[in-house]
Amino acid sequence: MYQERVISLSIFLLFQICTSIDTITLTQPLQDGDILVSSGETFALGFFSPANTTNRYVGIWYNKVSEQTVVWVANRDNPITNTSCILSVDETGNLVLQENDHSFVHWSTNVSGLANRSYSAQLLDSGNLVLFQGVNKEIYSWQSFDHPSNTLLPGMKFGLDRKTGLNRVVTSWKSSDNPGVGDYSYKMEYVGSTQLFLYKRTTRIWRTGSWTGFGMSGVPELTPNYIVNASYINNNDEVVLIYNIRNSSIFSRLVVTELGTVVRLTWNEADRKWIGFWSAPKDQCDGYNHCGPFGVCDPYTSGTFECACLPGYEPRSQQDWFLRDGSKGCKSKVGTQMCKVGDGFVELARVKVPDTSMTRVNMSLGLEACEELCLRSCTCMGYASADITKGAEDGGCITWHGDMIDTRTFSDGGQSFYTRVDANELAKYSSKRLNKWQKNRFLVLGLPMIAAAFFLCTFLICCYMIKKKNGKRNEGESGFSFMNSLKTLERSLMEKDIGKNVDLDVFDLSVIAAATDNFSPLNKLGEGGFGSVYKGKIQNGQEIAVKRLSQSSGQGMEEFKNEVMLIAKLQHRNLVRLLGYCFHKDEKMLVYEYLPNKGLDSFIFDQEKAFLLDWKKRLQIIHGIVRGLLYLHHDSRLKIIHRDLKASNILLDSDLSPKISDFGMAKIFRGDEGETKTRRVVGTYGYMSPEYAMEGLFSIKSDVFSFGILVLEIISGRKNNSYYKENSVNLIGHVWDLWKQDKVLTVVDSSLGDLFDAREVLLCIHVGILCVQELASDRPTMTGVAYMLTNQGAMLPSPNQPAFIFRQMNYGCNPASASGCVGSVFNETITILQAR
Repeated sequence: MYQERVISLSIFLLFQICTSIDTITLTQPLQDGDILVSSGETFALGFFSPANTTNRYVGIWYNKVSEQTVVWVANRDNPITNTSCILSVDETGNLVLQENDHSFVHWSTNVSGLANRSYSAQLLDSGNLVLFQGVNKEIYSWQSFDHPSNTLLPGMKFGLDRKTGLNRVVTSWKSSDNPGVGDYSYKMEYVGSTQLFLYKRTTRIWRTGSWTGFGMSGVPELTPNYIVNASYINNNDEVVLIYNIRNSSIFSRLVVTELGTVVRLTWNEADRKWIGFWSAPKDQCDGYNHCGPFGVCDPYTSGTFECACLPGYEPRSQQDWFLRDGSKGCKSKVGTQMCKVGDGFVELARVKVPDTSMTRVNMSLGLEACEELCLRSCTCMGYASADITKGAEDGGCITWHGDMIDTRTFSDGGQSFYTRVDANELAKYSSKRLNKWQKNRFLVLGLPMIAAAFFLCTFLICCYMIKKKNGKRNEGESGFSFMNSLKTLERSLMEKDIGKNVDLDVFDLSVIAAATDNFSPLNKLGEGGFGSVYKGKIQNGQEIAVKRLSQSSGQGMEEFKNEVMLIAKLQHRNLVRLLGYCFHKDEKMLVYEYLPNKGLDSFIFDQEKAFLLDWKKRLQIIHGIVRGLLYLHHDSRLKIIHRDLKASNILLDSDLSPKISDFGMAKIFRGDEGETKTRRVVGTYGYMSPEYAMEGLFSIKSDVFSFGILVLEIISGRKNNSYYKENSVNLIGHVWDLWKQDKVLTVVDSSLGDLFDAREVLLCIHVGILCVQELASDRPTMTGVAYMLTNQGAMLPSPNQPAFIFRQMNYGCNPASASGCVGSVFNETITILQAR
């Protein structure tokens, strides 16, 4: 009997321990030092102190993440200065954080209820701390998900509870070591059509746009294939947005940072760090109302002002516009007669629609009925579909009344917006569409010509074979004629192939020759592995740069077509803009915008011109290259690997802003491709990643490696493949030695003197070393790089050993010998070497 009682008591106690591990009750408070763990061990609750402070807070953090990551804080603005507090449920049904002697309350849930000793608070595996009324776990009086701190977790409702008036707002920490309510808040607003705003105190700094059915029109990344599945609910009870992760094994969170950004972070267990997956705002067009009323912001313009006016409008202040200040926006063009017979609409595709605060929504109308409704109202300035997933017939209708502000374009994503114009303006846009059809009409008419050319080619082959059979007289002449015919046909087909895919000017050789003074040596800007580049000026006064490919360059028609079609489709302010191309016999030329300051290498490796690049400008160049690569790898329609990123391929415009150029070796990845292999390794020694140089493997991490080299070169003013007396083969090895000795600031270019921010330089060097780590899996993505460089308070991982830091160099050895050559990566066999 005694043994049975002992066993029963043991089982009871074990049951009590197991059931209380994630629960707080009146008799089981949480003391400083105790930790509550959710049933699935995903989250933990307890007392913690942020870095650089001894203040104590009660918070929830990831239990399975090695880096302590707090997602919710109770007493944000009421820190505890001792360790004598407890978190308990009191007899009024509240969760209370107070001194052990009940002398002072630091925080409470402040809900009203009846006295009940069976109240309990439980930490769920979703990260939600729930206060239950009695034993019924379906009825709760309070939950932490309704009172977020700086983090939105999967499954949290973000928005308004119409029944209670509760509006869930996410607010930043004051700083990385102070979880108090900071300056930035992320909230949902419901006037007009629902949208989300990021505020700095009371000032709007970024807007998501309205719900499109897939996501918000200003967040093009939120597609059906995105890591996150967003649900929007708008009914009589609530209007909320809920983010869920498609793969429940992934830890992901949305954070409002103390630096004024909204960022999605995903935990990488292999690297044991949070990876920045997406963030906003990230360019000048994300700034709220950047181009003023009736303005539209286009970040993909090259060398020109990003602000433009909606069709039918002109700048309100031409002087401000000239000074690149678009804040006053646009006004109706002189002579505009709106709300007259003949009014119509011009479509703007792939945009974040204007601020929907001054809109009206009718979900019973389709797109055609929406247009008619807008035309009938003189105050209606534009319209769009409310839900693009339901089609034109059932997608609902949003109409704009009043100033249209904060419109921007995207290279992909967004939605179509229809802006109202008068009859005169509508005729102009109709004319443009007609001219475009006429310009491309040759594509339709050219198909029979292509067929005829094919039969002509067949005929020539037959003639050639007959001649060869009947004798070899005039064989050389016939062969020469035949090869010329094939080359002519190849150029014709290539030209038509390019013309079908891109809309570019085709320059005649005579125009190029006149512009460059017949390729005068005085106009020569430089020479590379694929040919020479000349400065020119065409008849309209526009300056151009002509890349004349040498016949021995190794860049054939495929590479040429690749560069033409690829660059023409890429529109970003940090990518060079292609104006057109030229074919003539064996000549292949590319015509670019002229950038007066040539390549980055002409500055950082020149002792005299290096002084023109102070640290602030060098940092801006680094950030510009990051934006360009981020666009290529993540934001453009296709994932593009450059494969030849180096200082000479970073061109500088008149403002010394960087533009990535030379896409002849670029490769497109489609779908979920992440890595591929090639037998034809091309590029430049000193910038190639080890897996690419040695095995032909390339991915986005190959470009990341090259970027890391660029960062170190920009900071040091020295080439990577320079010889260093300090017992290092190259710049990477030299920086790595100094990094281990905590002397890495000595690598800074002497032309900067002491005029640089040491913290910024150290951050850039740290990121640069992370980018050149030997294993591709250790290197960050460009998304991670952008996050690290724009969040100085972020914790960066310690770098592993970089690649290519061998100590010994034996230039006189024979690679074919049995002993081989010790320690030199330069002895690895490579298919094509471009010594540029």
